[in-house]
Amino acid sequence: MSFLFKKNKKKFTRIFFATDIHGSERTYRKFLNAGKFYDANVLIMGGDITGKLLIPIIKEGNGRYRATLQGTVHHVEGDEELKNLIERIGLLGFYYKVMDEDEFNSLQNDKAAVDELFHQLARERLNNWIDLAETRLKGTGIRCFVTGGNDDDPEVLSVLKRSGTEAFVACEGEAVLIDEDHYMISVGYSTPTPWNTPREISDEQLGAYIEEMVKKVPDMNKAIFNFHDPPKDSTLDTCPMLDWSTDPPTPIVKAGQIVMHGAGSASVRQAIEKYQPTLGLHGHIHESQGVIKIGRTTCVNPGSEYGEGILRGCLVNLLEGKVEGYQMTSG
Repeated sequence: MSFLFKKNKKKFTRIFFATDIHGSERTYRKFLNAGKFYDANVLIMGGDITGKLLIPIIKEGNGRYRATLQGTVHHVEGDEELKNLIERIGLLGFYYKVMDEDEFNSLQNDKAAVDELFHQLARERLNNWIDLAETRLKGTGIRCFVTGGNDDDPEVLSVLKRSGTEAFVACEGEAVLIDEDHYMISVGYSTPTPWNTPREISDEQLGAYIEEMVKKVPDMNKAIFNFHDPPKDSTLDTCPMLDWSTDPPTPIVKAGQIVMHGAGSASVRQAIEKYQPTLGLHGHIHESQGVIKIGRTTCVNPGSEYGEGILRGCLVNLLEGKVEGYQMTSG
C-alpha cells in the first residue's frame, strides 16, 4: 500500500511509530521531533526503551579518565574529550557514572550495588525523557504514547506512571483513545528468549493476558494492538535460530548457512487472526523491518538501528478504522 493522500471530509490521524531504542539519547530526540517533521498527530513508542549497559568512567587524576567501551579501553583527557565520550555512550543507549578507582573496585565485587546503580541511572534517564517530551510537545497537540518491552525492568518502568503529564502517556496495560475513534491496547511482554530478559512469560500466559486486554476495547474494528512481540511466522519475526546452550547464544548453522526462523508469538498471531484489529504495531526483532497483512489487519515492524543513532519508524494514516496509507522511514 503506498503512502497516498485521499480526499475525505474527515481528517485522518497520522501516527509515527518507532520501537526498540534501548536508551539511545539521539534516537529518542529524533522520535520526539518526528511529530513536527512528519506532521504526525500521535507518537507511539513500542517498547525496549531502556539501555543495556552501565559504563564506569574512572578518574585517573590530572583531568584524565578511562572507560572500556565495546571491548576497547578509551583514555580521554580534559572536559571536551570527556563530554565527547559521554555523548558516545548516550548514543549507544548505555548509562555512565564517573567514579574514582576505589569506588570502581568496590562495585566490581558487589553485584547488588551495580544493579541498584543501573536502575537508578535508568530511572533518571526515563524521567529526563518525560520532561523533554512535556517541554518539546507542549502546545503542539501531539501526544506521545510509550510502553515498555521485554528488556525493560518493571522497577525502572514504574517512573513512566507519572501524574500530571499532558503530552506524555504511559499506555501499557491500558486501553487508550489515541483520537476520537481508535482505541489502542499495549502489551510489552515477550515469549522466552535466550537472554532471560526481565519481562518474559510463556506464550500461553501472553495469550491469556492479551485476552484480558481485549475486553477493554469497545470496537475492534477501530482497534490498534501495540504488542511488542510480533506475530509468529509473519516475516516480522524472522531472525537467526540460536543455540541457547552457549554463552552468549550462537547462531545455528546447517550446510554452511545460518538457520533462520520465526521467533515471534503464536498467541499474538492468534489474537490478530481472531479479532482483526485495524493495526498491529510490533518490534522486538530488530532485523525484521516490514509491513504485512494478516486478514484485514495491517501489521508493522519498523526495525531498529538505535546503536548507529538511526531512528527507524513507520508513518500510518488512520481514518475511521481503516489504514489509508503508510510509509517506512529512516533517519
